[in-house]
Amino acid sequence: MSDSIPKQWAFPAALQPTAAEVDFDLPRALDAVVMVRSEIPDDAFTAQTLGTERAGYGVVIREDGLTLTIGYLITEAETIWLSTNHNVVVPGTVLGYDHATGFGLVQPLGQLGVRALARGSAADLAAGDDVYVIGQGGLDHALKAHVSSRREFAGYWEYLLDSAIFTVPAHPQWGGAALLDGAGRLVGIGSLLIQEDYEGKERQVNMFVPVDLLEPILASMLSIGRSDQPVRPWLGMYAQEDEGKLVVAGLAAGGPAERAGVKLGDMVLGVSDQRVNGLPAFLRRVWSLGVAGVEVPLQLARQGDVLRVRVRSANRTDFFRKPKLH
Repeated sequence: MSDSIPKQWAFPAALQPTAAEVDFDLPRALDAVVMVRSEIPDDAFTAQTLGTERAGYGVVIREDGLTLTIGYLITEAETIWLSTNHNVVVPGTVLGYDHATGFGLVQPLGQLGVRALARGSAADLAAGDDVYVIGQGGLDHALKAHVSSRREFAGYWEYLLDSAIFTVPAHPQWGGAALLDGAGRLVGIGSLLIQEDYEGKERQVNMFVPVDLLEPILASMLSIGRSDQPVRPWLGMYAQEDEGKLVVAGLAAGGPAERAGVKLGDMVLGVSDQRVNGLPAFLRRVWSLGVAGVEVPLQLARQGDVLRVRVRSANRTDFFRKPKLH
């Protein structure tokens, strides 16, 4: 996550796109990306894990200034400020957050003076395709890149994407950054910086959430502040794969799994008498049982013993401080 963004840094000119080499209005695209800064109360549920001062980017996707960003920047935010390349700074308010995709929406409470960036589709984006990663700050924070892979991504915080977008070289300030295709259309929103093997070497790559996931939930996010899809069961159990085993590496304080007696270091064997191999299979099996509130029977291994633990799942947002939705 982009916890803080240095004021003085720039990509080398050779890594920056130029107006002469792109087939779109580069200055307009650069200006459509804004800085997002948020302040979160000390007692917020996510304060310890995500911090109380967060900074990253957002992309203006509607002419009234509606800004699409990555949700962890604004989760439980009490104060939000948006700033443009032309030194316009206005407050903003959270309109919606969707955990399943990770998208967040912010409405500026003033005129940004920024034209919206058109959305494209990541459906046909493939490994090797040229793309551009744009942060707020103009060309200095714009990077020429290419798609390293399209694949499934599972996050220990109970998060799963069927076809995430991975790009190299990595943008060092990735949170909420805009991913543009060759036509200058928005195709992804920056989410992570990870290490992985690429072409035989260990390299940093960025992970982007495909913008295609926004359209089915946009109307409900604007009207009720969230997706209208059934709420997935949340365990508050942060499992990670370790040498072929799925191990509990963290627990949300006061969350369902902790309350049910799950312990750090427990190895996850199965869900509802079905073996699970890997984090994606575990998450899909849990979610297949029903909506938030459903009881989730887990089979765990602890110090040589096999345990059966029944976890009453929850809606994770019930643990959050509630923003004022407009």
